[in-house]
Amino acid sequence: MMLDLRQFLELFNPSPGSHYLQVAVSKDEITSALLSLMESVDGELKIVLYNEDNLDFSKPFRAKPRDNDIVIFKDMFYAHENQKMLLKLAYTTLTNTANIIIIEKKGIMDKEALKIMLEKFEFRAPNEIDIVDGYDLVIAKKMHMWGNDL
Repeated sequence: MMLDLRQFLELFNPSPGSHYLQVAVSKDEITSALLSLMESVDGELKIVLYNEDNLDFSKPFRAKPRDNDIVIFKDMFYAHENQKMLLKLAYTTLTNTANIIIIEKKGIMDKEALKIMLEKFEFRAPNEIDIVDGYDLVIAKKMHMWGNDL
């Protein structure tokens, strides 16, 4: 089944030199669509894979501080043993006012609890958006607050 990703891609507005980071279990249609989008503006999509060939679900991923304009967690956030660590890493690697997107197959995520968790980690205005068939998507914006220890 081919996903219709036109509305999904409208969430993004990359400019030349933009850096996006996708953290997932495998490369898929969404990865390909994001790669094409980033190549069209001379941007970069970095991909971190959690699978039997790479990281396991107890380890952190690596990313430079303030190096990414968007972090996308796909099909791995709820499988990871330390979701709070993932949010701290995402916060650290994102530039100010950048977005975090969490995508999971429908029925896996507790969207209300996730929104509360995102708020605790200084990701504001969390919204659920139903734009990818078969998936739940929550998006929030990193807001730089003083004294949050992240």
